[in-house]
Amino acid sequence: MSDAAATIRDMDALLPVGALLVGVLLGALLAGALRGRRPAGEDPAVVAGRHEAELLRARAEGDAIAADLRTELAAYEATIDGLQRALTVAERRAQEDRTARSAEAEQRRLREQEEARVLQALAPVQETLRTVQSKVDTLEQQRAAQYGALEQQLLATRESSDRVRSTAESLASALRHNSMRGAWGETQLRRLVESAGLTNRVDFDLQVTTRSADGTRRPDLVVRLPEGKSIAVDAKVPLAAFIEANEIPETAVGAEAARRDTLMKEHVKAVRAHIDALAAKGYWTDFHSPEFVVAFLPSESLLSAALAADPSLLDHAFSKRVALASPVNLWAVLKTVAYTWTQQELTEDAHRLFTLSRTLYERLSVLAQRAEKLRGAIERTVTTYNEFAASLETRVLVTGRQINRMDESRILGEAAPVDTVPRPFTAPELAVPEPTVADLVAGDPGTASSAAAREDAA
Repeated sequence: MSDAAATIRDMDALLPVGALLVGVLLGALLAGALRGRRPAGEDPAVVAGRHEAELLRARAEGDAIAADLRTELAAYEATIDGLQRALTVAERRAQEDRTARSAEAEQRRLREQEEARVLQALAPVQETLRTVQSKVDTLEQQRAAQYGALEQQLLATRESSDRVRSTAESLASALRHNSMRGAWGETQLRRLVESAGLTNRVDFDLQVTTRSADGTRRPDLVVRLPEGKSIAVDAKVPLAAFIEANEIPETAVGAEAARRDTLMKEHVKAVRAHIDALAAKGYWTDFHSPEFVVAFLPSESLLSAALAADPSLLDHAFSKRVALASPVNLWAVLKTVAYTWTQQELTEDAHRLFTLSRTLYERLSVLAQRAEKLRGAIERTVTTYNEFAASLETRVLVTGRQINRMDESRILGEAAPVDTVPRPFTAPELAVPEPTVADLVAGDPGTASSAAAREDAA
């Protein structure tokens, strides 16, 4: 803004100078023309005409210069007007800027005051935030420690999973042998019957051997029922094809899926053969039991996979008098058996209680008869006692009072005093030692009794 004002002032100063230069130039041209020597003998009219022509030419040149100067002056004036307008706009903007800066400074001052008041009001909050920050730091440290512990637990879990996986693989390889499958099935069956509340050698027997004309048979479990009945349970496990089929995922396609279907069919075939073998043994002929045998499959998936592959397998088992049982439904049956035994015991207890109640009633009747006899005896005793009390008060005491009023000195005379004392023991074996203070404080029974004896002797 100061530069524009200086430019305008310079241009205002140049205008008079320009006009002065124009005048000087015209005067110089005119003076030059007048100072030109006139040739001798030249006509004055011609000289005057030439002077007039030169004057006109000088005027024309002056007019041209003046026109140029006016043009430049107009341009200068336009520039000055533009600069003046720019100066006005600049001054207005400067004023606006000063006003804005003043308002901004006032707002800044007010804002600083408000911030100071807010900070003063938020001083307790700041202290609280420091406390919260310290707690957050503590929680962050605890979180880091917990994350470290969690990482250790995850590593331990991973190691445990690896061990479980290796154990499962070892178990799967072990279950491929017939002896291991049989032992596993028998173990699962025993745990199941014990969890149902049955007791070995009381409610069930393991490995019961029977002999008949058809040969020797030995079911894995015989569950005893009330009234001498029983149910035979077999725990053989057809498992080899099922394990191989489960090693192939259900999402397999192509040859793997076909191989899995083939293995499941072999599993169904093995279960069907196991059903036929149990039906041929006829365990129900050796026990007083319903005409069926229970084929226990130690895993729900064994039975569900076989039934999913061959839905007619269940009807085939029923036709052969074989009940396919998984852990769930066999546990329900065994729990029912345990409940039946409980009800049987309650029935026997109720019968025993009825018998004892009748016996107690009969004995209470006898006791009532004897109580009646006792009542009569008590009444006779009371009567006799009353007669005794009356005789004592009216006869015996009267005579006793008369005797008490008699003077015994006139009858018996004076009684001689007794001055003889017992002779003490002088033998050392029979002497009793004197008790010490410690014996008296301790309360020795021997010394206390000895002291009491000496006091009695004295």
